[in-house]
This record gives sequence, structure tokens and C-alpha cells, in this order.
Amino acid sequence: MYGDGIGKTIITGNRHDTGELKNTSTFQVWGRRFIALHLTFQNTAGPEGGPAVAFLSGSDTSAVYQCSIEGYQDTLFTFHSRQFYKECQIYGTIDFIFGASQAVFQDCDIFLRKPRLGGGLVMTANGRKRSNQTGGYLLQGFKINVADDLKSVVGQYKKAFLGRPWFAYARTVYMQSFLDDLVDSQGWLDSWGYNQTAYCGEYKNSGPGSSTDQRVNWPGYQAITDPNIANQFTVAEFINGTEWLPTSGVPFVPGFEIQ
Repeated sequence: MYGDGIGKTIITGNRHDTGELKNTSTFQVWGRRFIALHLTFQNTAGPEGGPAVAFLSGSDTSAVYQCSIEGYQDTLFTFHSRQFYKECQIYGTIDFIFGASQAVFQDCDIFLRKPRLGGGLVMTANGRKRSNQTGGYLLQGFKINVADDLKSVVGQYKKAFLGRPWFAYARTVYMQSFLDDLVDSQGWLDSWGYNQTAYCGEYKNSGPGSSTDQRVNWPGYQAITDPNIANQFTVAEFINGTEWLPTSGVPFVPGFEIQ
């Protein structure tokens, strides 16, 4: 499925608070090998709309390239299976990249939006439930930005968190990414009591929010220094991307990016 470019071909909706989270989705895909190019997916329910999904994917070996996925809370629902996002823009406020998929986000731009009154900013909420499951997130070459609606009032809100474990064995790694000073010095948040089993890693990130000196003291938190450990989360290793991405036509870096 392809369009004329971000902001030119727009798939939009405003469903929210339906009682079933996936039913708020503006767009859903379930078939294998789905590819999206040059599109915008929106949910315009707004910061007061609560959970409102713009894009939901349960497509194994799917790829999304140069698309914009725009919402507030629960913007992008990576429902299950292997997924790859390249050079995308993802907008939201809280838990706006979430789900149980095994997904890689490479060279994407995050835009933190103005949350509802009293709300917070949390970028990811991975939903890996069991230790023998393959789910988890790699965010590589990421750049965190402040969206226009937040810029003028950014000082009125608490710092943003890289993620919070949605289920017991959540797994999220930030690698070679630029972390803005809006990132809280603790990095990670535990809202559901999974800090003893979740895995959160950071490897060779840069920017004013990248220091790991004051990060959370969780058993599963790791400021990764060993490239052999980090390599397990690359495109080639984590989602077996070299086996299926070449036929998609979507560019990718199989290992570490050159810095």
C-alpha cells in the first residue's frame, strides 16, 4: 500500500474509548508481508480522547517505510509478529508505541506531543508476557523531538520516559539514538510492578538525555557496553531481517549503524 508522501496521502479517523482498544484503530492490517510506503495514518481523538490507535499491525514480516503515524495515547499498536519501521515519524504522548510484537524501529523520528492536563509522556510500552516469547523492541538511530504543540509549554510537564513495561517480560533496547534533554534522568518507569523481570537496555546513545548515570536500578536494566550483547538486538539477529527485508524493497541496516 503506497501513497504520495507524508501529509499528502492521509488515512484518518477519530475513534476512541470503544471498550476494546484495537477497535479504536484508524487502520488495521493482519495479512503477512504487508508493506506501507509514503503514507500518513492518523487518529485525531486528541489528548483528552484517551486510548486511540492510529495504526495497528498484526502482520508478520511487515515493513513500514517513510510513513507518519500520528496520535496521542496508544498511537501505534504492534499487536504481534515481526515488524520493521524505517524513517518513519511517530507522534504521541503516552505508551504511543506499544504491543507484543518483535519490532525494529530504525532511523525514525519521535515527536512528543502536548499531553492531557495532568498527563505524562512515555514513549514505549512493550507487551512481552512470557520469557520464552520472542517479542521486544529495538529502537535504533532514533531521534526524539518536541512537537510544535508542546514546545511553548514544555516546562509545564514532567520529563519523558523511554518506556514502561506493559507486561512482565517486556524487552526494549535503545541503540545509537539521540535522546533529547526532555528524557527523565531515570530513563524508565514502572507503573505495573514488572521491574524485577523486564529487560531495558541502552547502547551507544547520544544527546543530553543519554547519560545512564542516574538510570533505574532494576535487575533487568542494562547500560550495554559489550557489542556482542548489543548485536543480539540488530535487524539481522533480532528479527532475522536479512532473510526477508531484501525482497520488500525497503532499505535497512542489518547491524550497527556507522557513527
